[in-house]
Amino acid sequence: MITVTELRFLADAQSSYHILKPWWDVFWYYITMVMLMIAVLAGALQLTQSRMLCLPCKAEVDNRCAHPLEHVIAKINLSSGPMGKVSHSTGIQNDLHRQQYAYIDAVCYEKQLHWFTKFFPYLVFLHTIIFAVCSNFWLHYPSTSSRLEHFVAILYKCFDSPWTTRALSETVAEQTVRNQTRKRSRLLTSSSIVDDADTRKQSLQAGVEATTVEDDASSVLDKKEGEQAKALFEKVRRFRLHVEQKDIIYRLYLKQIVIKVIALLVIITYVSYFLMHITFEIDCKVDIEAFTGYKRYQCVYSLAAIFKVLATFYVLLVFLYGFACFYSLWWMLRSSLNQYSFEAVREKSNYSDIPDVQNDFAFILHLADQYDPLYSKRFSIFLSEVSENKLKQINLNNEWTVEMLRNKLTRNSKDKVELHLFMLSGLPDNVFDLNEIEVMRLELIPDAKLTPMITQLVNLKELHVYHSTLTVDLQALSFLAENLETLHLKFTSIEKIPSWIFLLKNLKELYLAGSLDNYNFTHIEGIQDLKNLTTLYLKSSLPRIPPVVTDMLPFLEKLSINNEGNRLLILISLKKMINLSSLELINCDLERIPHSIFSLSELWEIDFRGNNFKTIEEIISFQHLHKLTCLKLWHNSIAYIPLQMGALASLEQLYLNHNNIEMMPLQLFLCNKLRVLDLSYNNLAFIPEEIQLLKNLQYFAVTKNSIEMLPDGLFKCSKLQCLLLGKNSLTSLSPQVGELMNLIKIELVGNQIESLPPELESCQSLKPGCIIVENSVLHTLPSYAKENQKSSHR
Repeated sequence: MITVTELRFLADAQSSYHILKPWWDVFWYYITMVMLMIAVLAGALQLTQSRMLCLPCKAEVDNRCAHPLEHVIAKINLSSGPMGKVSHSTGIQNDLHRQQYAYIDAVCYEKQLHWFTKFFPYLVFLHTIIFAVCSNFWLHYPSTSSRLEHFVAILYKCFDSPWTTRALSETVAEQTVRNQTRKRSRLLTSSSIVDDADTRKQSLQAGVEATTVEDDASSVLDKKEGEQAKALFEKVRRFRLHVEQKDIIYRLYLKQIVIKVIALLVIITYVSYFLMHITFEIDCKVDIEAFTGYKRYQCVYSLAAIFKVLATFYVLLVFLYGFACFYSLWWMLRSSLNQYSFEAVREKSNYSDIPDVQNDFAFILHLADQYDPLYSKRFSIFLSEVSENKLKQINLNNEWTVEMLRNKLTRNSKDKVELHLFMLSGLPDNVFDLNEIEVMRLELIPDAKLTPMITQLVNLKELHVYHSTLTVDLQALSFLAENLETLHLKFTSIEKIPSWIFLLKNLKELYLAGSLDNYNFTHIEGIQDLKNLTTLYLKSSLPRIPPVVTDMLPFLEKLSINNEGNRLLILISLKKMINLSSLELINCDLERIPHSIFSLSELWEIDFRGNNFKTIEEIISFQHLHKLTCLKLWHNSIAYIPLQMGALASLEQLYLNHNNIEMMPLQLFLCNKLRVLDLSYNNLAFIPEEIQLLKNLQYFAVTKNSIEMLPDGLFKCSKLQCLLLGKNSLTSLSPQVGELMNLIKIELVGNQIESLPPELESCQSLKPGCIIVENSVLHTLPSYAKENQKSSHR
């Protein structure tokens, strides 16, 4: 037994499909209801009223029932001459019994009444059922019902979603501001007495009003409603992918209308023809004389008149139904319903990215438009990526509060306040409330956007964008162009480089890391507009240096190229970069020092890390670089230091670590300005006594070599601050180490030293934590031994 709740559910399910019923479908529904009423009325009359009344025919004239007077006249005429054939009835002369009349009525009704008149109510009922089935079958067809039900459910949720209301409120607010701006501009053009300050004040007031409307709309969207709207976006995306590729619903609806048109043509044809067979008087000739005494009867059908009226009205309804069918067929064929465009919505709203939809999705939206265009307009919000991004932004702001973001602030190695955001769905607006940020690092953020609110970050000077899509508002770009000094950008392909970076007119340092096109550098040609750029870092796999760098950036002071182990060719163009003070060619698979750099007289730092140098005989040419103070030849395969090294009198830093060097030539110690000398991870067996000539030496590293003894001359380098001797073969440390009064760090771990000289404690700048050695050796110092005894007594 069906309960009231189940009936209500069925009623709601039926009413939910109303948005897919255009006006003609509703018109069909009402006509079908009237047809059904005609069938019920005709059927009720046929059941309640007497079907037919018949009387026996006592006289027949010319094969028809005649009046008695006509019978007498016929006799007279017969006596005067043969004028016609007259026959007498030979039946019983008195009236028939009531049951005999009922029998005659029934027999004449079944045998002589026309079938159309007899079955008219049932035919109307059958036609009505056919029309009703044709109108609703497509809604419940197995391959379409689930899609339609899903669409209706999503559409209702989209219509009632608070996010839809908020999005439309934003559109209205923006249109209001736009209209007010146009009006003021027209007034400003037409009138010369308008005060500029008043105009700015009115514009600001309009902006405040728009912001107030937006804030009011956003205040009603809590976290739960935001998550629900987010789930709706995902449902709409999946529904679109599932439905947009097919046109089953369209073809089924078209077949339904075609079937209706064919059925209507058939019905109108035969109903109009058989309408004339509904008559009041019926001549009934039945061979039942053995039962009644008569073989001819005159009958009347009492419902003929009303049936004729009902049939006529029914034909009129069928014509109206057919008109609606032909209109719907014309609507489906006159234009393509396999595409639905949101062009009007895009023009009136700020969501310009609403895509056009195809096939069944488009057809369903066309049907919904016939019911109410507002449904499609509200639904279109959930097709817009801009709208979805705004919703994500609201959810992101709810998730990342100012307090949470403030807790992520750290200080980097340069003692700057840094915010590092990793793998978020976007950039929270609350970031812009942290005006103490100096460095912002965005990593793996797909849809980050810098809004005008970034103007609050007055201390922001450095920006890192790692594999993130960063969209910059025009006002935000203006702020970055004035304030940003350093930009780090990592990307997967050259097309991912945003064009706005070439508008940062005050940018001083640019770091680009990613896959650059081997021969086409058009995507980075805009770099020539960065007139204040002093540092350029390129990390990629390049066959040559991009021409835009060598030809269009003559003011560049530092160039760093990390070629990730691939060979860098054609370095002759480096000659053009006469203002270079620092050059880094890292992992470029170079075998020789390029001659083109010897003409760069402003160079003070050269870094050849990670190449394939085996010899550096060209180093003699470095004597022409009078400003060269730092030379890094680390992580190569250099076998020896050439004697010409002594010609580099101005050299202050020399890095030769991670090579294959076996000895230190005496000419090296002619570079008496050396402050840093790193020979770690080589094959050195001893250190010459002449090292004492390096009076300015502050940093000396020979970690991971094969040194067995330290020369006394090393302890004559009184300015030495950092001495790294770990992982060698030392067995002892000379007491002369106490003469290094400026020593602040010493590394001895990994040697064969068993005890430390007490004189080590004379190094007043050496802190206990900066003596890097095994604990057992460290405790041989008297001060450490005493502390160890005190702790044991305790």
